[in-house]
Amino acid sequence: MRLAIYPGSFDPVTNGHLDVAERALRLFDEVIIAVALNEAKHPLFSMEERVALVESSIKSIQGYERLKVTYFDSLLVNYAHELKASAIIRGLRAVSDFEFEFQLALMNRKLNSEIETIFLMPKDNYTYLSSRIIKEVARLGGSIEGFVPDSVQQALAIKLKT
Repeated sequence: MRLAIYPGSFDPVTNGHLDVAERALRLFDEVIIAVALNEAKHPLFSMEERVALVESSIKSIQGYERLKVTYFDSLLVNYAHELKASAIIRGLRAVSDFEFEFQLALMNRKLNSEIETIFLMPKDNYTYLSSRIIKEVARLGGSIEGFVPDSVQQALAIKLKT
């Protein structure tokens, strides 16, 4: 079975994230969406909230039964090795993402050469989306409809009291 891990902070999950997950399902038998614990990013949503939002959001993806949602707080390649994943999925939105992602991929390869990094691009209409931008637009009262699943839109409204 070909297993990949799709890590991220998903604070919150966007339609761009879901598009990358759906693309990954075309390449792998199972994809684990792994929510990362990264307190340095000062997440808006708790780990439990992010996992729950991803779980509710993936149901819109065809073949979502082959997606699993979990979380991790360790070195990614070690976690991928524990799960017996053969690949790490990373989304690339723009050229500006590439340099950082390239460095991560090379470091991961040095740490474990058996785990490949696969870069996937979302649909054109999601290339400018990021969780940071979504939170800022929502915080300032702008519409995020069409950029995130309904459950995320509702959770942001509650969290930000907009």
